[in-house]
Amino acid sequence: MSSIIPALQLIVAIGLLNVWLLRFNTRTAYRGGNAATMQEEFAAYGLPTGSVYVVGGLKVGVALAMIAGLWFPVVVVPAALLLAALMLGALAMHVKIRDPLQKSIPALLMLALAVSIAIGSPR
Repeated sequence: MSSIIPALQLIVAIGLLNVWLLRFNTRTAYRGGNAATMQEEFAAYGLPTGSVYVVGGLKVGVALAMIAGLWFPVVVVPAALLLAALMLGALAMHVKIRDPLQKSIPALLMLALAVSIAIGSPR
């Protein structure tokens, strides 16, 4: 069990960094509504323009905390709990605009990973 949590931390970190740094302006099958970019997705949710950068900063921060947590385990549970809260928000936004379930799969998976990390991390 001890090697599973660090592996999940890396999976979460790589996934978040991929979405927020590499695919920020790229169309994917999982963007809310008919959005082609992250900014368009947040607009589709009816969120203020600057919220994309606040959420993005938090998610990149979580990714960095997951990596740092390999050496400083004290940051892992708070980062995982923050990510879980952000993923609940993401799921609420998909529901709000009546997206098909398929578009919620990444948020559901990240939520499951975040909860697993929070539960499985040593205290």
